[in-house]
Amino acid sequence: MNKNLRQLFTAVLVLFVVLGFSTTLLMTVRTNALNADPRNTRALYQEYGLPRGSILASDGTVLAESDAVNDSFQYQRKYSNGAVYAPVTGYYSITSRADRGIEASSNELLSGQSDSLWWERFKSQLTGTQNRGASIETSISTKLQTLAYKLLGTQSGSVVAIEPSTGRILAMVSTPSYDPNVLATHNSQNAAKEYTSLASNTDNPMLNRAINQYYPPGSTFKVIVAAAALESGKYDTTTEIPAGSSYTLPGTSTNLTNATSTGNGTDGKITLDDALAYSSNTAFSQLGVSLGQNTLASQAEKFGFGSSMILDGSTATGLPMKSTASNFPDTTTKDKLALASIGQGDNVETPLQNAMVAAAVANGGKLMKPTIVDRVRASDLSVLSKTSPQEYSQAFSSDTASKLTSMMEDVVTKDAPELAISNVKVAAKTGTAQIGSGGSNDAWTIGFAPAENPKIAVAVVVHNVTTYGVDAAGPIMQQIMKEALQ
Repeated sequence: MNKNLRQLFTAVLVLFVVLGFSTTLLMTVRTNALNADPRNTRALYQEYGLPRGSILASDGTVLAESDAVNDSFQYQRKYSNGAVYAPVTGYYSITSRADRGIEASSNELLSGQSDSLWWERFKSQLTGTQNRGASIETSISTKLQTLAYKLLGTQSGSVVAIEPSTGRILAMVSTPSYDPNVLATHNSQNAAKEYTSLASNTDNPMLNRAINQYYPPGSTFKVIVAAAALESGKYDTTTEIPAGSSYTLPGTSTNLTNATSTGNGTDGKITLDDALAYSSNTAFSQLGVSLGQNTLASQAEKFGFGSSMILDGSTATGLPMKSTASNFPDTTTKDKLALASIGQGDNVETPLQNAMVAAAVANGGKLMKPTIVDRVRASDLSVLSKTSPQEYSQAFSSDTASKLTSMMEDVVTKDAPELAISNVKVAAKTGTAQIGSGGSNDAWTIGFAPAENPKIAVAVVVHNVTTYGVDAAGPIMQQIMKEALQ
């Protein structure tokens, strides 16, 4: 009898231990996962029953906010000019919660559940008031973001504008885009239907092309090759380098040519300055081979190639807003190195990366970390955190930056006068990357202004066009600069 009682007692004790362990697991280890599970309707109603913080532009314009409504969810998420700002805001939906953009990266702050908001939650419990989420103030300029979106229109492409001295992102546009409002509906069936429609769209409107799409940079990459040449100490702007009307890729029968005869130089040679101004393929492909793989890869790395950038500064409390790392190919063959040196082959980068290249030249060779969040405020408007400018790298010397600036100014004055702005010195580089055998191109223009005291650096790419970078992307960069400098 005693033996049976002992066995029963042991079994009951084991069951209590298992119960305690499972309860502890649910309450601690798996709390966040269970709350985030879209099937947890209790957590969903609790989340929607609290006023989520707003997302703001730099001028205070509200990009996303939660309005009180008369339904079981109590608050409706709304997006102003949703498609324009979708790459910045992301969206908040009852089917997938916080997804993409700042909605995802600052989710705990916006929802009021961040550890930094413990005092606000404590005060809410004492006073019996609602706990409110923090607001996120971004660096986005409404006038530049709106203009860039309008200028891209129905084209596939992206615009990124940066303040060179701080790294603050002033515009981050991706087209085609989508309207987050259709995903924020309280009708779960409609939300799921809209998401499926967007996700299956061959144009991929939910992709943030500014930070997560690769493009071959074309001749804009020649800025990096020129930087490597100047930094080596073996070249100056007036140094004559091999050019010519054609160049046979080493070990192949493939001939590279130039878009215009001005890129051929004279008697097979051209100055480094003119090689950039007239975008000489034959000169830069040979220059890249002469400099070598390691030199070019090292210079590209200093610009940010090979690294993924987190744009939230120190404010990320969820899934950080992170750029895809651009890639300079690791190749040992000279033919592929020659192609990579003119921005073709396996050389690919994001629009953000190319804007960073322009910004580094504009900022005396000092590359700043790109950021999109300026500050975070609690519901009482007190500042919880503020983003301070941080240096990413010294990509090259100030002397090299000065020479590159002069060379990029010559691109405008010598070869692309249509990019000029009255009474403003513009430094720029155009690029046209072939992406198929049918004459399709990715058209680029990068630059900054005013050249002597830069306030804005811009990268524009227009995908799958039959024109050149100066024609497709150039006017967009020019108009954005004009608007920024008014």
